[in-house]
Amino acid sequence: MGAASQTERSNMDRQSTWRASLLVVAWWSALALAQFPRECVTPEGLRSGQCCPSPTGAVGDECGSSTGRGLCVAIAADSRRHGPQYPHDGLDDRERWPLRFFNRTCRCNGNFSGYDCGRCRHGLTGPDCDQRISVVRKNIMQMSTAEKLAFVNALDRAKRTVHPDLVICTRRYQEVFGPDDNTPQFENITIYNYFVWTHYYSVSKTYLGPGQTSFGGVDFSHEGPGFVTWHRFHLLQLERDMQDMLGNPTFALPYWNFATGGSECDICTDDLLGARSSFDMNSLSPNSIFSQWRIICENVDDYDTMGTICNGTETNPISRNPAGNVGRPMVQTLPQPQDIVDCLEINTFDTPPYYSTSSRSFRNTIEGYSAPQGMYDPVVRSLHNLAHLFLNGTGGQSHISPNDPIFVVLHTFTDAIFDEWLRRNSPGEVVYPEENAPIGHNRRFNMVPFWPPVTNAEMFVPAAENLGYSYEVQWPTRAFNVSEIITIAIVAVVLAAVAVGGVTACVMGARSYRSSESLEPLLGDSFRRYSEDDRRTEKSQSTV
Repeated sequence: MGAASQTERSNMDRQSTWRASLLVVAWWSALALAQFPRECVTPEGLRSGQCCPSPTGAVGDECGSSTGRGLCVAIAADSRRHGPQYPHDGLDDRERWPLRFFNRTCRCNGNFSGYDCGRCRHGLTGPDCDQRISVVRKNIMQMSTAEKLAFVNALDRAKRTVHPDLVICTRRYQEVFGPDDNTPQFENITIYNYFVWTHYYSVSKTYLGPGQTSFGGVDFSHEGPGFVTWHRFHLLQLERDMQDMLGNPTFALPYWNFATGGSECDICTDDLLGARSSFDMNSLSPNSIFSQWRIICENVDDYDTMGTICNGTETNPISRNPAGNVGRPMVQTLPQPQDIVDCLEINTFDTPPYYSTSSRSFRNTIEGYSAPQGMYDPVVRSLHNLAHLFLNGTGGQSHISPNDPIFVVLHTFTDAIFDEWLRRNSPGEVVYPEENAPIGHNRRFNMVPFWPPVTNAEMFVPAAENLGYSYEVQWPTRAFNVSEIITIAIVAVVLAAVAVGGVTACVMGARSYRSSESLEPLLGDSFRRYSEDDRRTEKSQSTV
């Protein structure tokens, strides 16, 4: 009874803290004019199309130009033709991102980065950004109890901490200045909810106007080559934001090896990402801190019919029922270790039409629209897609899936597979499609909606050498098939027979030698000595 009361009191304290945190978030929202980044999104900044703030706030020091950190330059947006999936032109703010909002930004020099060139590139720190740091992403199941707790608490803190730099747009550009034409329509958002919102914004439909059905055949982060590069930067941005929040530049997001082949969710425990509730099989246990999380960007029907954009309002709890989709038995089991082996053996990064129908494409295979061996099958869902569908709830719906924190560790493992593929193949950016990929997925397209602009090509590089992080992964190896096992067995038998035959021949030869030797007299004191002539002759013969 005492333990139960203590648990109940702990939950009440936690809820009180949660409410207080939400009040702080609301206070921030009321105080600040939403800006994206805050220094840039003013009526004047938006109308100028320029976002080149100074890292020190000094006048005339755009992008830290006075100290050589960077320069204010025109934004280069991809203008090459894209695939036929998106037939419109000029109707979507995300076309040729981010030119609808800004046309000039900071271009940072050397090891500097950030929207004002006030930060260091990934993996570097120090006043001059010349000190290397080690960020190692580990298997979450192999972390210590203290490491697991620290990660869970960091996620929860990110859910409650307002993003210090970035804000979200809540209206299309046509309405971005508000009813009075002078009030930018942007909102503050927390660090983790920003992570959720960016994913939602990349997959949302194109609004065609009042009374028209929004166009859904567009996706800037899935079903194309940019799937791996977009999600790589998505994770990297969250990791950097959490490092800043924690004041710990070595903080690393762990990964979940979902290729177990089982029907149990091993990370769905209360000390990790939340066990199943004993009261509702589709909900999280009240003992998990994540049971208190509320999701955002859920009301897609409203966004599609009214032309609004998710404003970060929190609504319902996370839902999850791993392996519970009885109507689809194929998604009740996680991928097999062998699926990873097969996927990594596909040497071609992507193949035409660079879409979810591509065959023999590593990208389409890791994304999960092809079988693990690479052949496209409209019925199949494998690897990344299968892991999402296995969760059977919030995590299985693309527009809201990052609301479930499992999304983070699922995608770090997907990124680890991508990084291993890059390491094994050393492809170079030339294998990444320069054009004809779905809109948003060409090599030089600025990934939607990240700021400052970053292209797909910039993320198509090995992480350890270029992005400042690495993985600790033990990759599965190929198991022998039946024919290989039979072949190995036959070879082993043949080799064994040869070995036995050789030994037998040696033994028989030795016996024969001993037999003939027994007929000769033993060497005694009198035996023939080699004369000089004999030795010379022998030497001569040996030389010949």
